[in-house]
Amino acid sequence: MNFRAGVLLCATLIGAIAAPPISAAAERTPSADAGGTKTAAEAEGGSPRHLSDALTVTQGSVTIAGQSLGYRAEAGVMVVYIKDPLDEEPPPPGDVHGATPPPQAPEAGMSYVAYFRGDKQDTRRPITFLFNGGPGASSLWLHMGAFGPKRVVTAAEGHTPAAPYRVIDNEYTLIEVSDLVFVDAPGTGFGHLRGTDKEKAFFGVDQDAHAFANFIVEFLSRHKRWNSPKYLFGESYGTLRAAVLANILENEQELDLNGIILLSQALSYDIDADTAQFYPGADLSYVLALPTYAATAWYHRKLPGQPDALEPLLRDVENFALTDYAQALAAGTTLSAERKSAIAAKLHAYTGLAPDYLERADLRVNTGEFAKNLLGSEITTGQLDSRFSGPTLDPMSKEADYDPLSAAISSAYVSAFNDYVRNSLKFGEKMTYKPYVDIESNWDFLHRPPGAREKLPHAANAMPDLAVAMKQNPELKVQVHGGYYDLTTPYFDAIYEVNHLALQPDLRSNIEMHFYKSGHMVYVHEPDLKALHANVAAFIDKNKAGMEGRYRCWI
Repeated sequence: MNFRAGVLLCATLIGAIAAPPISAAAERTPSADAGGTKTAAEAEGGSPRHLSDALTVTQGSVTIAGQSLGYRAEAGVMVVYIKDPLDEEPPPPGDVHGATPPPQAPEAGMSYVAYFRGDKQDTRRPITFLFNGGPGASSLWLHMGAFGPKRVVTAAEGHTPAAPYRVIDNEYTLIEVSDLVFVDAPGTGFGHLRGTDKEKAFFGVDQDAHAFANFIVEFLSRHKRWNSPKYLFGESYGTLRAAVLANILENEQELDLNGIILLSQALSYDIDADTAQFYPGADLSYVLALPTYAATAWYHRKLPGQPDALEPLLRDVENFALTDYAQALAAGTTLSAERKSAIAAKLHAYTGLAPDYLERADLRVNTGEFAKNLLGSEITTGQLDSRFSGPTLDPMSKEADYDPLSAAISSAYVSAFNDYVRNSLKFGEKMTYKPYVDIESNWDFLHRPPGAREKLPHAANAMPDLAVAMKQNPELKVQVHGGYYDLTTPYFDAIYEVNHLALQPDLRSNIEMHFYKSGHMVYVHEPDLKALHANVAAFIDKNKAGMEGRYRCWI
């Protein structure tokens, strides 16, 4: 497994996945006022053949700028299906001796935590569905680090000390502008899978997006929120999911979204700088990663003639990357020795790596190699956030063996969430929360983009999905965020992807981009969390104001 795929927080199923009718789902849904979180499995003292819904409802409050804001929290598990169960023929009544039972249809219990401002729902408020990536990651990172009403405090750049961890009111929660639903991917969180070929049914680009579409339409039905303004917020692989999901909702569920928010964008796996080494001639990823190498070397003061300011340096590197560097890589083995040395010298000035190392690497350094070598053999630079660093596991290794940011904060996030969900949200008794699931051997990365007859045999690319969704819904707004110190999904990747969306000029104005002096998880740096919150809140408020203006005209 390549390191980037491991840390990324970065034939299509026949027919649309339809949400089961509320009446059918409600038969297996415990009351929110039942006072417990027992599922059918616990009540029967064993593991049932079928999964069951479960939820608890609590009241909470958060103090923002000295003002207390009350909210209603709902933590639960919702079962989603490949097909509406009522469309299937029921098994014959009674037991037939010797009969082979029919195969069980795949189903997934997807766990979630939802927050509604006030003590009852206001269906006019926006509602935002948030999820992390992986694939195979739960949503606890965005929940406890960015936009939930409580957040865990971690060290600014170094390793956060072990428990006890401090969980505080999050003045940067988005609850003041939108109701929030943090959704865990199938198989993660408190969720489980059941049925024949269950991994095949849910672990894949298209399968996963259909499961999220199923979840969203059923959630809207149960909570009577179909007429609310609707937003998606995806991080890392969650940005690719959001693009595929937007197209599915638009074309299979007839559901227009109001906005999509993408953090640490990864719409195309064609430009992964960690896997380009296995695809000779696929040099674009090295071009797009170079500005992040420069930002990282600048931060650690490894550049010869260290520039005073970051942004002017990045503009110079971006220009060099798209011109001289790209041309040198395109020349391949025809590049002269003199030209190769000249490019290596320029790369040394922008990355801090030794010229002879760059020449031996044939001017192509992947992100794992850069992280391992920038600070010497004993110190490894973070890939999720290259401001972080830690002791190298193997000084003789070619690439980084772990990510210092993940090692620095994961325990704090996981421990804080497990404590919070059980003690404050009153959910999770006798249940295990899975921050990640190992999907490497099971995940189907093939994707069927709009217009294709079948899944395409190459790296997933959801740029066509986003472009089609924006064309079919010309009012759809998109907001992109990224960190300069993100080696996992470099910020220049996002710029390149946006610039290559097949959109008419007037639709391009529906996209805005913001970049920060932090890494993949922008929110671990509090000044950038504050800026991220301000930008996202303004994005939702601006769209809400525009909609209200249209409503007034219609009335």
